[in-house]
Amino acid sequence: MISLDWKERKNLTMLADFYEFTMANGYLENNMENQIGYFDMFFRSIPDDGGFAIMAGVEQLIEYLRNLKFNEEDIAYFESKKIFGEKFLNYLRNFKFKCDVWAIPEGTPIFPQEPIVIVRGPVVQAQLIETMVLLTINHQSLIATKANRIVRAANGRTVMEFGSRRAQGYEGAILGARAAYIGGCIGTANTIVDRDFNIPALGTMAHSWVQMFPTELDAFRAYAKIYPDNCTLLVDTYNTLKEGIPNAITVFNEEIVPLGFRPKGIRIDSGDIAYLSKEARKMLDEAGFPDCMIVASSSLDEYVIRDLLIQGAQIDSFGVGERLITAKSQPVFGGVYKLTTIEKDGKLIPTIKVSENVGKITTPGFKQVYRLFDKATNKAIADVITLHDEIIDDTKPYEIFHPLYTWKRKTLENFYSKKLLVKIFEDGHCIYENPTIHEIKSYCKDQLDLMWDEVKRFERPHRYFVDLSQKLWNIKDELLKKHK
Repeated sequence: MISLDWKERKNLTMLADFYEFTMANGYLENNMENQIGYFDMFFRSIPDDGGFAIMAGVEQLIEYLRNLKFNEEDIAYFESKKIFGEKFLNYLRNFKFKCDVWAIPEGTPIFPQEPIVIVRGPVVQAQLIETMVLLTINHQSLIATKANRIVRAANGRTVMEFGSRRAQGYEGAILGARAAYIGGCIGTANTIVDRDFNIPALGTMAHSWVQMFPTELDAFRAYAKIYPDNCTLLVDTYNTLKEGIPNAITVFNEEIVPLGFRPKGIRIDSGDIAYLSKEARKMLDEAGFPDCMIVASSSLDEYVIRDLLIQGAQIDSFGVGERLITAKSQPVFGGVYKLTTIEKDGKLIPTIKVSENVGKITTPGFKQVYRLFDKATNKAIADVITLHDEIIDDTKPYEIFHPLYTWKRKTLENFYSKKLLVKIFEDGHCIYENPTIHEIKSYCKDQLDLMWDEVKRFERPHRYFVDLSQKLWNIKDELLKKHK
């Protein structure tokens, strides 16, 4: 029986596509166990046609890599398939992770085609971790990106993640809530996430609470007596304007104010939220509660929230569920994992995947990513993918150019540069100290402040420049000509 406690299942080594094991067996049969390969994880397009995505999931990737091992039950499984050699089975018995890994830190804005994770190591091992690298980074980056779109649509109003019951499985709910917090949500309805990640758990009552009492007024009174200092009442069980809000005001006056507290808020979960919120605001203000917040929920996303605010909705906070936790509008991130370099006798040999579909042609070589910033505005200008040992000298003018339309060139001056890829594993040992989830969230906000507003548009955003260095472009061009 599979435990429902996700933290008990730390060893996920067998969560891999079967071909990763058949290839590993094949490499060993061909005496390639010491062959070093370099793999890049990158993605090809931004969800919802947005201007950027947000990196997330590095902490869970580290946890996975730290716990790689095969037990006797795993080895017995492979033996039962009758296609794996004894050399492969012995390799698993003595398995020790030996790869180097680089990643862009969580919370960083990321863009198509640039490597966001690089794995260097014995090709047997680097290939075995493909599925989990993709699964871990794809999922959380998708949800962090969607959450940030929703938070930006709220225009300074708080957003709470309310999607656990509609998530795609247990870890989808747990790690999705973690990613949503990175993307800018203030907290989650998911209690286990508060316990395990120290992300604030939020929530008050359901309609069932109101229905369990003889009247709505009785239900509100009972709740207010228990939580007088943090009283938010759900007002749409029966009739929001004729019963819900008047009953809430009565209870605020009778149960909350006499104890020296102020009401926290009301929540509207159905109906015409724009209209109801405007009427609610009038009623609360007239009753002497201009500080009482109005919270809205009910199938919200960035477009619904934007429209509500355009229509003058008087909403202070949003609870967003299924459309956030599943990234419903585009529920696939689309990251891929491709071999880019083979190392032989200390020499790096770039490799390329060629396709008639230009978007599927890979960029060869062992790489680094630089982000260039304008010193005058402190805004990001472009990312440049370089060879791993290239240095961008920001004391001199630097020319960037479009990697396909190479005549589109621009010389940058008065800029500074920052390397994005950070080494997290060396020879199989973690050398990276994970920041706290609150530090990641704060870092994400700071990094987004460095992006131009034009990149943040929901429709037809400015396409941020992701270019290749001249040296890297030359290598790619030579390999394309070779394989024409």
